[in-house]
Amino acid sequence: MEHSVLRNIDMPYLLAAGHGIWSSSIHRAYKAMHNDGLGPRPDSSDKIRMVIHTAADTQRTHNDIDVGVRLVDALRHHAGTAQGMPIVYKDLLRLARLLYPKDLVLDRAVQVGIGAKLRFVEAFCAAHGLPNLAALAVGPTTMRPPAQYQGDWDADRHAVAAFDWSAIDAQLADYAKTARAAVSARLKPRKERPADVSWYAYFCSHRKECAWIGQEDKQEIVNLIMAGIDPDTAMKRVQVARTEFGEAA
Repeated sequence: MEHSVLRNIDMPYLLAAGHGIWSSSIHRAYKAMHNDGLGPRPDSSDKIRMVIHTAADTQRTHNDIDVGVRLVDALRHHAGTAQGMPIVYKDLLRLARLLYPKDLVLDRAVQVGIGAKLRFVEAFCAAHGLPNLAALAVGPTTMRPPAQYQGDWDADRHAVAAFDWSAIDAQLADYAKTARAAVSARLKPRKERPADVSWYAYFCSHRKECAWIGQEDKQEIVNLIMAGIDPDTAMKRVQVARTEFGEAA
């Protein structure tokens, strides 16, 4: 079954999914994204570790938080249904859009920018002593987390699969509220068109430095400018992301 089937699910599914209920057709479509099983799941009391600390742990933006919240939800649905199997970045974003088809911020999200969002996921889990949901997100070639992942990956994803994620809504809402309040006041959100114009002006005067930029890179740069980051910093942040999450680029 094609993954595109997942894009055609409407609100009745969302209501069911919110209570952990999957219709048979959706369940089949979702399982078609995964064809490998995992062994027995250990007890969920494994130690929780912050395992993705890198140079890109810079300014957290509202975009990182907004998309990160959606990824928490997507990953917990995946954890409960796929029994701890990993999910590649592209499919993770696809699943999140399935759950929130009208979220325009999420609709603009691209794989190369997923690292900052997964750090939000990981930070939320660590702050509440939860298994690390971000452990399930992997690159499409290695089918593993980024190289800087320092935890026991097998144990982490098994712990995620064994955990009951049904009662985290209030914790997530409170954590996101606190995270938004902590975003620098200097990061003033901008509309897409002004951000795109700002990037184009920068690009025109820095064509040589921008020669490496592809379509997804450009989209994430514009996302960052929309989040209040200047074009030069946005470009450098995407360069770092390409290094850390190289398969996503």
